[in-house]
Amino acid sequence: MKARLSRGWNTWDTRSVLSHVLLPEGFSVSLRLVNHRTGDTLKEALPARGEDGAERVVPGPHAWDGSYTEVVVEWQGIRIGVRSAAVDNGFFLQIIPHRRSPGDALLMDPQMLWGRPGKIMIKSGTIRADTPSGQTELAVAAGRYLATDQHLEFSLAEPIAVTTDRSKTAAEIGEIIDRAEAQCAESKSKYPEAPDAYEALRTVLAWNTIYDPGNDRVISPVSRAWSTGGWVLFEWDTYFAAYMLSVDCKELAYSNAIAITSEITDRGFVPNNSQPGIKSLDRSQPPVGAFVIREIYRRYPDRWFLDEVFDSLLRWNRWWAADRDIDGYLSYGSDPYDHGKASPPPDRGIGNLQGAKWESGLDNSPMYDEAVYDRVAHQMLLADVGLISLYINDCRSLSEIAAVLGRTEAVRELNERAAEYSRMLGTLWDAGAGLYLNRDLLTGEPSRRLSPTLFYPLLAKVPDQKQAERMIKEHFYNPREFWGEFIMPSIARNDPAFKDNHYWRGRIWAPMNFLVYLGLRNYELPRARKDLAERSETLLLRSWLGERHVYENYNAETGRGDDAGSWSDEFYHWGALLGFIRLMDKGYVPSPELPLQANPREP
Repeated sequence: MKARLSRGWNTWDTRSVLSHVLLPEGFSVSLRLVNHRTGDTLKEALPARGEDGAERVVPGPHAWDGSYTEVVVEWQGIRIGVRSAAVDNGFFLQIIPHRRSPGDALLMDPQMLWGRPGKIMIKSGTIRADTPSGQTELAVAAGRYLATDQHLEFSLAEPIAVTTDRSKTAAEIGEIIDRAEAQCAESKSKYPEAPDAYEALRTVLAWNTIYDPGNDRVISPVSRAWSTGGWVLFEWDTYFAAYMLSVDCKELAYSNAIAITSEITDRGFVPNNSQPGIKSLDRSQPPVGAFVIREIYRRYPDRWFLDEVFDSLLRWNRWWAADRDIDGYLSYGSDPYDHGKASPPPDRGIGNLQGAKWESGLDNSPMYDEAVYDRVAHQMLLADVGLISLYINDCRSLSEIAAVLGRTEAVRELNERAAEYSRMLGTLWDAGAGLYLNRDLLTGEPSRRLSPTLFYPLLAKVPDQKQAERMIKEHFYNPREFWGEFIMPSIARNDPAFKDNHYWRGRIWAPMNFLVYLGLRNYELPRARKDLAERSETLLLRSWLGERHVYENYNAETGRGDDAGSWSDEFYHWGALLGFIRLMDKGYVPSPELPLQANPREP
């Protein structure tokens, strides 16, 4: 599977969307812009760089396998469009100048990446790479250029065309790319009731899919802008990416789910984040892995996939009960550890309240403003409704996987834990409030700070139908709390912190909507389910159709994603969960509320 994924021309290099790389050879051609007035060179181009004077990247369609890509880049008065096609072993590249000044140029810079062996020569309009697997040549079919030993320098006064098939004219290259574009667009026709949601999902995930040479794997970090060290995998972000990829790209779904599960620590938990040389060894993040893997298997029932991840998932499930339980309730924490002389130094949140907040994935949620941190247990003294609910769902999902694998002892163990934590979650129901409430484990008092996580018991199937109806009527549809033109805010609208509009303090986050939506599917709540699906898609498409942006989070009053600066990355893949909800609601994703059927299929 790794060999099939890591092959061919694609935008594998995390550093720039203007770099096209041939794998497994590691031969790359990077495009660089030169402003003749300032003498500046744009060496790398990324969406959401967020710096003054930074380039603006408008990502176009991107096929999963790189068979078609399209992007527009604007920088210092220069605007170019870049289209590519990879057909069989051939590569076809077209650069169209849209705006420029006389003298502005484009450099085509060939390199061998990641220490891969090879020799590059530039001669007579041809870039040649000699590698152990053979020879690859790129020939200029259109454009005026000057050649040096390091690169080709093109004038931006006219279109540029380059190809591995020197028999093709510029017109023929354009036709080949047009056909690849049409084939890429055809994929949308499979989703006639949600084509734009699908396109947003595929585009943001495909452009954020890169090659990690250190581990020889293809992965999909949340955003290229976050991957400053080459790549970064956050726990629940990556599992959600794998779930979205399963819509129609099985191998990328497998690759990402296996990659994040394989990051499991020696202590037995999948970490909050992992990147080259750094791993959060003090904390995990919300347990959604077993659920996602169960759902990927539901769509692609390959037993080997479950075998690959089951033991790690079971260790992680046991870790929560062993390390994050206080008096039968689960709470988030952060365990200190000897980090030695780690470089760069570990973050300031190790072994304290901030680290526990980071484990929740809700880094600055007002739910935790008053939480007391136990420095002996290294946990918040707060029975967390959301965590307990997700853990029950994890137990049940993993139990179904265990049944497929014939792991009868694990089935019994997991069902017992699910039943016990379901009983404990039931004690957090507040009859007066008509909602499950977090509980202060020092005072025994419920917390009145309301978040969408308090609807997660619907995902755990703990409320009965009448309780579920109260939760929806009194809180979901309450305009003082969660209802509105844009839903669902990460803290109730009548909470004082809602006005902060800062990260998890009032903004809308796609994973919260998604988890609440999954819970709604377990009950007879058709209106709420429909409303959440429709309003989630509408929120996504407001910025997608106008700006080609998929934001990390959104303003709950205006629906904007660009009003929070660097606190809302403009091309962050889990924002596409807002469209994934719609795809699921229209029946394009298998129903997760149905029992899993054992249908093992060997590779």
